[in-house]
Amino acid sequence: MDCGADDIISLTDVHLTLQSRAGRVNILRGVDLCAAQGERLAVMGPSGAGKTTLLMLLAGLERASAGTVRVAGNDLSSLSEDGLAAFRRDNVGIVFQAFHLSPSMTALENAALSLEFSGRRDAFARAEEALVAVGLKDRLGHYPAELSGGEQQRVALARALAPGPRLLLADEPTGNLDGATGEKVMDLLFSLSASATLVLVTHDPGLAGRCGRVARVRDGRVVDGAAAAG
Repeated sequence: MDCGADDIISLTDVHLTLQSRAGRVNILRGVDLCAAQGERLAVMGPSGAGKTTLLMLLAGLERASAGTVRVAGNDLSSLSEDGLAAFRRDNVGIVFQAFHLSPSMTALENAALSLEFSGRRDAFARAEEALVAVGLKDRLGHYPAELSGGEQQRVALARALAPGPRLLLADEPTGNLDGATGEKVMDLLFSLSASATLVLVTHDPGLAGRCGRVARVRDGRVVDGAAAAG
């Protein structure tokens, strides 16, 4: 499969094999996938199909065993660990099902964390701007234990969006939220990530329907929706 020269995601015949106590496990088995800058792509499939692993590859948090993984112009297989960290810093925001907030940090400190690590002098200003955008202007000094689940996920969303990523990866971001709260969080995610490419792992057909394309994963392969839209 040939992806376009301007595609932000270009995966060709990607395999990922991990060693377990039971032997070698083939997680991904020849994945081909393209996505254009600014596209909204839903990833669906049964549990264990490889959806989360696919996101980890796109973020440079897992390395492919074979094949080509190019994201935002970077060949991830050629990057060192430091290079992968810099790639994530400059290009990727991630929102997980679990909020992954530090309990000893305020909402503002949590949202600024990745910016601080990258040495941004405007870390707290950008974090505050992102928190205001997700409706937490009055919660900047609150700790996670003082926030509802929906508020905690909005802090996590602000943390992902504050650096202005080109690629936003979301792994079942409403999985720990009730329906109404989850819908509000997703409204924010879609509205605030307009300039980024969004890859959303979800079991919810309604959420997938808000994306421009659905890639269906089964048994470690993308079986539908692999080609770039258009």
